Amino acid sequence: MNDQQNTGQQLATFAGGCFWCMVKPFDELPGIVSVVSGYTGGHTGNPTYAEVGTETTGHFEAVQITFEPELFPYTRLLDIYWQLIDPTDRGGQFMDRGSSYRTAIFVHSEEQRAQAEASKAALQAEKRFKSPIVTEILPAETFYPAEAEHQDYYKTHPLDYKLYLKGSGRGDFTEHHWNGREDKERLRSRLTALQYEVTQHKGTEPAYDNAYWNHYQDGIYTDVLNGDPLFSSRDKFDSGTGWPAFTSPLEPGLVRREADYSGGGVRTLLRSRLSGAYLGQLSYDGPEPSKLHYRIYSAAIRFVPKAELAANGLERYQALFADD
Repeated sequence: MNDQQNTGQQLATFAGGCFWCMVKPFDELPGIVSVVSGYTGGHTGNPTYAEVGTETTGHFEAVQITFEPELFPYTRLLDIYWQLIDPTDRGGQFMDRGSSYRTAIFVHSEEQRAQAEASKAALQAEKRFKSPIVTEILPAETFYPAEAEHQDYYKTHPLDYKLYLKGSGRGDFTEHHWNGREDKERLRSRLTALQYEVTQHKGTEPAYDNAYWNHYQDGIYTDVLNGDPLFSSRDKFDSGTGWPAFTSPLEPGLVRREADYSGGGVRTLLRSRLSGAYLGQLSYDGPEPSKLHYRIYSAAIRFVPKAELAANGLERYQALFADD
């Protein structure tokens, strides 16, 4: 059952309903090598999309992720997975009904099994859902990649993907169960009033009167909510605006751009991809050659000096400062 690879890469396989919706949340994150849509868990070889849709093959629609655990551990993949599905539904997912749309975690090692079992037990203990968690944890079986038209569907059919995602109810379900009143209250209790206003309500903070606008110590700036590494001091510059400014993110996959049409104009807002925290704005008046200017609010980030990187699980970034 152990499908770990000698390259330091591992496999993770998740069934979560329609595989069109299961690729984007994992794709292009640090340490994610590939995300492939396909079929697994059934009793027929080389099944087609049409055959799986008849509900006679026993296969699940699933995604198989090749990842580097040193950069993105399996436990974080599990965290993402649980927030994509309704783990209490035995009969499918959202508007997709049938056995091929059931949820399951297919584990590739005993270590993955232990981590999956622990995460499932923790989710049940949270009592976030009124019904029991019924998602199965199963040994990985042969995975059959789906046809080309089903790969990277969110990229190749962006409009159809957005309409399907919205119409399925998946997004509304996630918002209701993972960003509810209790979640907001827990977040409010561990942040300052300014941190909460900035990260949750797209608030601002005073220019020239914030923690990092003129801060140039070597280290990494992380997401204040979940500790994701977002920016390096090596990419910081003085923008003359009174807020922290960077020429690029440390891990592009962890910073999401978002169009904002309020106020009669168009702005590009920046969010931390996995926590959803509002970070600031992107403009094009930065240094050459890219001229990118990531204007970030101090209230949205936390600084980890280079001497403390290892203690904060960021030792892989120590090489950035090796010539000091």
